[in-house]
Amino acid sequence: MNVNFREYKMGSRFFALALGGSMTITLLLPSFDIASVSATDIAMDKQLWAGHETGFSLDDPLLLGWHKPVKALIKTDPKTGQAMEPTSVYVYEKGAPFPGGILHPDNLGVVSKKLSLEVGRIAEASNKDGAVFLVSSNDQKQYFIENATATRGWTPEDTLKAAGDENVSHAGAGKTYFVREGCWWCHTLLPEQTQDWQVFGAPPMLGDFNGESPTAFGSDRKAPDLLHVGSRNASREWMMLHFFNPRLVQPHSIMPRFDYMWGPVDAKGVKIDYAKWRAEYNEYTEGKRVTPPEVPMYASNSEIRSLIDFVLTMK
Repeated sequence: MNVNFREYKMGSRFFALALGGSMTITLLLPSFDIASVSATDIAMDKQLWAGHETGFSLDDPLLLGWHKPVKALIKTDPKTGQAMEPTSVYVYEKGAPFPGGILHPDNLGVVSKKLSLEVGRIAEASNKDGAVFLVSSNDQKQYFIENATATRGWTPEDTLKAAGDENVSHAGAGKTYFVREGCWWCHTLLPEQTQDWQVFGAPPMLGDFNGESPTAFGSDRKAPDLLHVGSRNASREWMMLHFFNPRLVQPHSIMPRFDYMWGPVDAKGVKIDYAKWRAEYNEYTEGKRVTPPEVPMYASNSEIRSLIDFVLTMK
């Protein structure tokens, strides 16, 4: 028994050594390479519209899209009111948690960190007061994050007013719903370096993920990859039909309906009669109607607006 026990201890130690070595090779060592990669302009864009966390967090424990920034397109200077070139900005209202690139500039890489701190003045951003950010570049095409509240005097309130609701994207909240609704159980956000290039577009670069949490890569593709879906199909109307009832555009789709994300009322404040709509749709599938019932236009504060904003952001 002593011999058997000694062999048992040796086997356990070898197993622990093998497991520890495997985890070191697959998890720890690659983390040093990842940490040394500079953030691309794509990564800066993603983390700024997504915010600090688009999965479970203490700021949004029920994944309801709370405390998320918005991406807006402005054509007039929020401070002076003067016309300017269309510019994408990222608005963080008071209390919205800042993303990793603002809280931990080291994640941006050496050059981008230096420019973001010295030129972009991101260290002056105040979570208490809110801030407006830009993805800017210098003459050498080196990208960095700019705190426009400090450099240009743009406040969140004035910026949202200058943009108008029609030019605002709630993609950050939309990604939260993408995670909550389990969309990544069927859709990946990571084309492979194979024939995927021809169908779904080129795979992302490692530096495209700095500051993003979670990445929502997905682990099993039962439906098309969505990383560049906004380039393949930019029709908001098509997306409305697809989310309300996927069979309206793909008769054999296995995707579930997401009509409940419209909420209780449509864009005009009229109560949506889901039972009536589904009854009429059943009549359409049975050949008793020539056309399907019309999909209601969603309200501006509905969850589906944010989810479609997120999907169309991916280009």
